[in-house]
Amino acid sequence: MAEWLFEAGIGEARAALVSRGRIWKARIEVEASGPHEGMIARARLIERTGPRTGKVALPDRQGEALVEPLPPGITQRASLTIRIVREGIVERGRRRLPKAVPAEGAPRPGPTLRERIAATGIPVIDCHAHQPDAFEAAGWSEVLDEAITGDIAFPGGWLRMAVTPAMTLFDVDGAPPHGALSIAAAHAAAQAIERHGIGGSIGIDFPTLADKAERNAAAAALDAALPQPFERTAINGFGFLQVVRRRIRASLPEAILADPVGHAARAALRIAERVPPPVPDTHIVPEPVARWLARRPDLTDELTRRSGVAARFVAEEPR
Repeated sequence: MAEWLFEAGIGEARAALVSRGRIWKARIEVEASGPHEGMIARARLIERTGPRTGKVALPDRQGEALVEPLPPGITQRASLTIRIVREGIVERGRRRLPKAVPAEGAPRPGPTLRERIAATGIPVIDCHAHQPDAFEAAGWSEVLDEAITGDIAFPGGWLRMAVTPAMTLFDVDGAPPHGALSIAAAHAAAQAIERHGIGGSIGIDFPTLADKAERNAAAAALDAALPQPFERTAINGFGFLQVVRRRIRASLPEAILADPVGHAARAALRIAERVPPPVPDTHIVPEPVARWLARRPDLTDELTRRSGVAARFVAEEPR
């Protein structure tokens, strides 16, 4: 039976769709990461960026968003109601603003991660630090390691996942016969795309296949394993196939790579929160993590509140 695991962690929420003892989808939502998809708000036009596009200021210091199409006749500094259709994404240190469209209706926030997984109709299990670690039992650290390193093993071969500003790429490697390898790789790539929440343009570089029948078989395997909606090309003579999916928010690899030190710091908070009594008051972490946490005393204060012990993070001694 499938079920969602959910953690309201310190600085981030986590969710994992688990079935048959493994994680099929892994999601992280960082606190104050910007407006969620589906938010409706009154915004103010601050700049025209094209004949039908513009930049708006969102209320309550939630930043800016790009709007397309602009309502006919709207003037600078005028107000309009918008709906967020794609959340902000950081690519190699460059932040892409959220995208929005004109909308109607009363202002409302977009659904949180907890609300989104509840809306799937699959049971949700709220996990707490004093309980056995259900996330780790299902392979949470292994999924995060996939997102960070890009190395994904499957029976008979492995995928090398690389995140670029243009697309997420999967390179297939393994032993012949290449026809069977490519079918297995197609299933593995489809599962990785779902597991890591990858949208936008996705490229899969299969080994060069002997004939059209083998290429069609690998493409059909991807169609069978990857849920709709998506569009794809055929596998060309060089073994390359492109998939395009709707992109609503950053994938798990994109979110981690956008702020690797912040990710490591929130992971350290998760570990510290789960330490059984007697709880230490000092936690040793890498120096960049210690500096990051020093700039976020609110997170350390939350750890203190949850654990009952005044916590501090100290940089490990250089070797």
